[in-house]
Amino acid sequence: MFQLGKTIVSEDIIEKDFICNLSACKGACCVDGEAGAPLDKEGTKILEEIYPKVKPFLRKEGIEVIEKVGTWTKSEWDELETPLINGKDCAYVIFDDKKTALCGIEEAYNQGEISWKKPISCHLYPIRVKEYSEFAAVNYHKWEICDDACTLGKELQVPIYKFVKQALIRKFGENWYSELEKVAENYSK
Repeated sequence: MFQLGKTIVSEDIIEKDFICNLSACKGACCVDGEAGAPLDKEGTKILEEIYPKVKPFLRKEGIEVIEKVGTWTKSEWDELETPLINGKDCAYVIFDDKKTALCGIEEAYNQGEISWKKPISCHLYPIRVKEYSEFAAVNYHKWEICDDACTLGKELQVPIYKFVKQALIRKFGENWYSELEKVAENYSK
């Protein structure tokens, strides 16, 4: 681990390779697991604001859940997250004609309806950020459903931090990312 400003960063994000391979996994991270996507307070406010523009892109099952429980929920541990359909699919999940899970929020963004791409936790994946009072921990979340992404990343030699470059800049800023690149460059020597 190393420190960058007010973050403690796992070396895994420099050492490990990763590129999402949707044709292999079919977007399993959006439909598997035990919880919705993690949200921060800012994300919950944005979801409330943009929901009317995102709603036309969603499946009826997702709309039903969101209109019943809200655009976000709290877990039993008081963590903020996206709601789930029957404890499984994220309420914002849509499917393409190949049955690949996609994000309805991101689709609204791609169509120019909103200016927020998706929750930062989704944009950063496979990186997870845990906020503490004095610092943030930046870690690689290894999940077997992403084994094909690790294989593709290794084949194309794309480290995690490069795969999620835009998300890291969105979360921590250009200067932070430039410092990360310097650390990675020195690390590989």
